[in-house]
Amino acid sequence: MEERFWELIRGQARAADSQVVSDYVRYFLHQHIIQLGQPATVKVAANLIRQLSYNNKNMLQTGLIVGGWDKYEGGSIYSVPLGGTILQLPFAIGGSGSSYLYGFIDQAWKEGMNKEEAEALVVKCVSLAIARDGASGGVVRTVVINSEGVTRNFYSGDKLPLWHEELPLRNSLLEEASSEVEPMRA
Repeated sequence: MEERFWELIRGQARAADSQVVSDYVRYFLHQHIIQLGQPATVKVAANLIRQLSYNNKNMLQTGLIVGGWDKYEGGSIYSVPLGGTILQLPFAIGGSGSSYLYGFIDQAWKEGMNKEEAEALVVKCVSLAIARDGASGGVVRTVVINSEGVTRNFYSGDKLPLWHEELPLRNSLLEEASSEVEPMRA
């Protein structure tokens, strides 16, 4: 995709299908630049994904989130779930851990958050998903896209907040074995 676009492959889809759609969209966006002499908008990228997903809905299982910045609309985010519907939203969540987050994000998201507040919310959301969903990984990677460019950040699992009495991250099983553990009683 273009440097100012980012797409998130969601967990509810087959990764191979999502990657194929992404490759086609990257190709079409490159053709757009050649033919029109300027980059496409985020809306154009999202609509290309929508069109490919909808026209192939019986063969593809892909859901994508497309976010980015362009000079016409500024920052925008679109969700293109299975089947090719397109939704422009103030935020979008997806993937296997997203079902744990809807109530939390509805309560915590605020219109007009600054970059730091929004990134902190994303880290909190993903760490909550990690705590509840074994398929959500163990680290958080964020991408901030604005008029100044693209900033990528990485948060290792040992720096994430613990939720609901999670056990702290251990470096090895030897640490676990050497810690004081009370015997189980019947």
